[in-house]
Amino acid sequence: IIVCFAKSSSMLRASGKRIAAGPGLLASRWCHLLRRRAPLNMALRGFCDNADSEPDPREEPRESMEYDVVIVGGGPAGLAAAIQIAGSKLAMNDGISVCVVEKGAEIGAHILSGNVFDPKALNELIPDWKEKDAPLETAVTKDKFLFLTEKMALPCPVPPTLNNHGNYIISLGNLTQWLAQQAEELGVEIYPGFAASELLFDENDAVVGVATKDAGIGADGEVKPTFARGIELRAKQTLLAEGARGSLSEEAIEKYDLRKGKDPQTYGLGVKEVWEIDEKVAEPGLTMHTVGWPTSKDTYAGSFLYHMAPNLVHVGYVVGLDYANPHTSPYNEFQTWKHHPEVAKYLKGGRCISYGARVINEGGYQSIPKLSFPGGALLGCSAGFVNVARIKGSHCAIKSGIEAGKAAVEYLESESKDLHGIEMISYQESMEKSWVFDELREVRNIHPAFKKLGFWAFLVYSALETFILRGKGWWTWRNETIDAEKTQPVASSQPIEYKKPDGELSFDLLTNLQRSGTYHDDDQPSHLVVKEHLSDVPLELSYPKLGGPEQHFCPAKVYEYVTEDDGSNPRLQINAQNCLHCKTCSIKTPKEYIRWTVPEGGGGPAYSGM
Repeated sequence: IIVCFAKSSSMLRASGKRIAAGPGLLASRWCHLLRRRAPLNMALRGFCDNADSEPDPREEPRESMEYDVVIVGGGPAGLAAAIQIAGSKLAMNDGISVCVVEKGAEIGAHILSGNVFDPKALNELIPDWKEKDAPLETAVTKDKFLFLTEKMALPCPVPPTLNNHGNYIISLGNLTQWLAQQAEELGVEIYPGFAASELLFDENDAVVGVATKDAGIGADGEVKPTFARGIELRAKQTLLAEGARGSLSEEAIEKYDLRKGKDPQTYGLGVKEVWEIDEKVAEPGLTMHTVGWPTSKDTYAGSFLYHMAPNLVHVGYVVGLDYANPHTSPYNEFQTWKHHPEVAKYLKGGRCISYGARVINEGGYQSIPKLSFPGGALLGCSAGFVNVARIKGSHCAIKSGIEAGKAAVEYLESESKDLHGIEMISYQESMEKSWVFDELREVRNIHPAFKKLGFWAFLVYSALETFILRGKGWWTWRNETIDAEKTQPVASSQPIEYKKPDGELSFDLLTNLQRSGTYHDDDQPSHLVVKEHLSDVPLELSYPKLGGPEQHFCPAKVYEYVTEDDGSNPRLQINAQNCLHCKTCSIKTPKEYIRWTVPEGGGGPAYSGM
């Protein structure tokens, strides 16, 4: 008891930062420390219950840590912002405290991307990245673009947007780990395994930080002996870099109406594997993209196949979530595609070593929200910075991190540096003047042209746009409908029969899921929440009228409708422990009836080399 009390001084330290702790909090923490120390647990429980005036520990005040800048998300955008801030003259001379929190168990664990990487922004952020051994080792040497039929592969001219000479085939997860090392060398504090679950607001409704999720709550909602209260990370500026459809980012977008006057974001689901193949058939430096077979021509879809030295192949398939047919399974489209002779010739005899899935933004220029809000900003894929025509977003994400970092330093140098809730308007202005907006403006009509013109006319128009017009037309095509509203009734939809996987080139979903390293503690509340006001949607709309599309689109078999043997009494079963954190369910379930929240920190996939 004396030791526990001695550790709970009126001011505690963690990683050199002060943690405010009042007397009531100290008594409570002291008792909960005792509760968690078996075998003293039972003997001291009565004493602690008398000492603790708060019956529910979830109502206790949180410990708080103060920073100049808190960044949510350890991806390329968040880490670029951290490096830009910590490497500034102000940080070097006067010091700037920067904290990055990442829900994955380690940096890179939740990172999934194609990835052919354009080093344009990295050249600006870290000009000597080659000397610092950044993991960019396989330069692109050859590009192929094919139109597929079931048996044939027709070579097509490579669009300028897919000319990748000067780019690199990489693992984005490995790159983020390297970026994290660069940030830590500059004094940035990085905390993987901590899930930011809540935005903190002041009396003026400005963001003043985030809170991490409580841990140690059982699936029944009751507090477990391992309970630990979340921590408040308070900051003068909070930068949200969670990736596409980030939960806190979406909260900020809704609260501050950041999409006012913009198109709703539309998304694609990318499903990916990494293979080890025979070095005799490996072609390091080759990038191959295809359109056509096997997906229906009314669905926006395409593939990538990238050869990374010495004998790794990154293969993936992206299906636009604005598809209409509820039978569509992006996972099974991908498994089918791998059987095409032009693809199979590389994979046969190889070994699939990793699997994963993630949504990507496809709305483009028209869907970019307002980037700043009182006390914070949106970065990277949280803001939608993806060039769909190039199938790239990492370079845009890094650039947004650079500009957000510059804006944060400018604010910290100003007379308002001691005020919380200031809006960094200069970030919006600098991004609008950057090559990111120029790049997205140039290809703004390519994705919406698909729905407007149809498949064949789209191919002609996209060639005209990329080879000749390059965004100089006076028109801008818009999208007014969210992806969830584009699913058509099952009664009017063509059934899709997918072949049984062969276990060599194609795999059943649960077998592949093991390759993702996904893990969640089963004894916690589901982080996939049916919205209370939409609780009737699964059984009154989704299952009877739309055929339960969530059973087909989920790349982790999270959603199932379970019935009696005769098909009666359907009920929705949510296998949250399978979740890959792809976010598709928050986008494509009818009426968006799922609210995606963060699970306990460290849960989810454990991607390696993705």
